[in-house]
Amino acid sequence: MSILLFVMLGVFIFMMFRRNKKTQQQQAQLQSKFAPGVEVMTSFGLFGRIVDIDEAENKVTLELSPGNLATVHRQAVTKVVEPAAEPDVASPAVPDDASSLTTPDSLTTPETGSSVAGAESPEETLKRLNDEGKKDS
Repeated sequence: MSILLFVMLGVFIFMMFRRNKKTQQQQAQLQSKFAPGVEVMTSFGLFGRIVDIDEAENKVTLELSPGNLATVHRQAVTKVVEPAAEPDVASPAVPDDASSLTTPDSLTTPETGSSVAGAESPEETLKRLNDEGKKDS
């Protein structure tokens, strides 16, 4: 019975060392990808671009946004962010303004049936807005 206990303890210790070795290999592989200009993510969720690496102090300087720098421990950088792949399908053109969101039919007022866009004088607009305010109260 005691032999079985020692075997199980040996297997447990072997698995611990094996897991530790794999983690160290992954960390070394990640560290080898570090170079200025590489997009990375820290363990606490900050994204940035590596600006400088200080090997002696184990520090990495990240540019979080243009002009904003942060210095973190080298082990705090946990992931190299790969650039997103470009989609094959071209996205539809999006207009710069909201003019395409409205149709000429939607530019008429239901009360008067007159067109709102350009056909109404400032006095008519003021009168219409005042009449709408009276209806609400």
